[in-house]
Amino acid sequence: MRGYIKTVIIMAVIFLLGILLLILKTKDLGAAADRDSREQVILLNQIAGCATEKADDLKELEKNGFHCDYVIVDTTDNILYSHIEKANAPDNISVEYAIQKRYPYMYLKKDDKIWGAVILLDDVTDEIRSFRDRFILGAGVCCFLILTACIGYGLFIRRTVILPFRNLKDFAGSVAEGKLDAPLDMDRGNMFGAFSESFDIMREELAESKRRELELQKKEKELVASLSHDLKTPVTGIKVTTEFLEMRLSSKIDTKEEKIFFDREEIVDMLEDTTGIRQKTEQIDTLVSDLFTSTLDDLGEFKVFPGDEESSVLADIVRSYDTKGCVRMGEIPAVVIHIDRKRMGQVIGNVIANSYKYADTDIDIAYELAEGYLEMQIKDHGPGVPRSELDLIINKFYRGKDWENSGKDGNGLGLYIARSLMKKMDGDLIAESDGDGLMIRLVIRLS
Repeated sequence: MRGYIKTVIIMAVIFLLGILLLILKTKDLGAAADRDSREQVILLNQIAGCATEKADDLKELEKNGFHCDYVIVDTTDNILYSHIEKANAPDNISVEYAIQKRYPYMYLKKDDKIWGAVILLDDVTDEIRSFRDRFILGAGVCCFLILTACIGYGLFIRRTVILPFRNLKDFAGSVAEGKLDAPLDMDRGNMFGAFSESFDIMREELAESKRRELELQKKEKELVASLSHDLKTPVTGIKVTTEFLEMRLSSKIDTKEEKIFFDREEIVDMLEDTTGIRQKTEQIDTLVSDLFTSTLDDLGEFKVFPGDEESSVLADIVRSYDTKGCVRMGEIPAVVIHIDRKRMGQVIGNVIANSYKYADTDIDIAYELAEGYLEMQIKDHGPGVPRSELDLIINKFYRGKDWENSGKDGNGLGLYIARSLMKKMDGDLIAESDGDGLMIRLVIRLS
């Protein structure tokens, strides 16, 4: 827009210069014609007066010093006196010739009789021709300047409006076809400079969105494959265990005894089988719950209802998920926290389950008060996570490279869900690793 305003200003200046030039070229022509006409009348009267006084000896007129070309003729057009300095003066001069050429003239009278005429050889048409030439020149210059300005403005509009708009149109067509790799050439000098930059940013965002969508589709396919494998393993175990139990019970029934007895060793074996079935069903329930929770979160239908709870509730939650007795917990500050108890259980349960799976060491839990928050630090003493992956392990479907190669089951949803829940409770989840295990900081808002 600035370029357009600048162009309009330049055109206005050019027009003004053309008008001023025309005025300067023609402003004094009318005044000069009037002035010359008056001077000619005065001069004719002076020459006529002198000629009348010196009619007997017209050569005496030379003493009066009239600086102009003139002749005095008699009534028969014979030249009585001539004062001509022009090299191309006509040979035959008469009143009729003066009338044709528009020369100023005046009759000479004596005793009310005309005895001759004074003719000034001053062609007033020369002034008219000069005026015409100067006017045509001025008008031509003005027209040339106007034409040049119009051509320049047309080129400016083409360069700053038409071509950029055409580029935007072609670019929009390319984006609609899904061609997001070719950038849009940007030129801040035209009217669409800012739009070009915005369109290119839009292209980059669309390309990034498409890349993320493809990556998400890939992750979802990997998740389906991983879940299929993860679910198949416990289901197979449950199937084998139940078949074994069925075989043992069938063998007892086939004895046809009215009373069937089991010795202690058989009962212990069956209890181990039922415990295995329970563990595997819990594993399936965890996998399905994580997937269901992640899906609800994506749909925006995952609800959290935080309320005020005493901080001691965190100890109860930890104990309920510490099935292996690996947690060593520090003193909890006596404060009131703002959490959803059920969702907080999911967060702590996911963190402890990860430590069980990948570290299998003691777990230290410490608490620290910050301004407006209670920080819960859950730290194991396993191999930890490389610094380059600390921000990634909280992402959806991401598993650390070492964990992927460990052969342990996982879907990359545990920490992602835990952090999402903490965010919904106005808190946060931060992962840290200093080479001695992995520390998860749960930032819990105080009431």
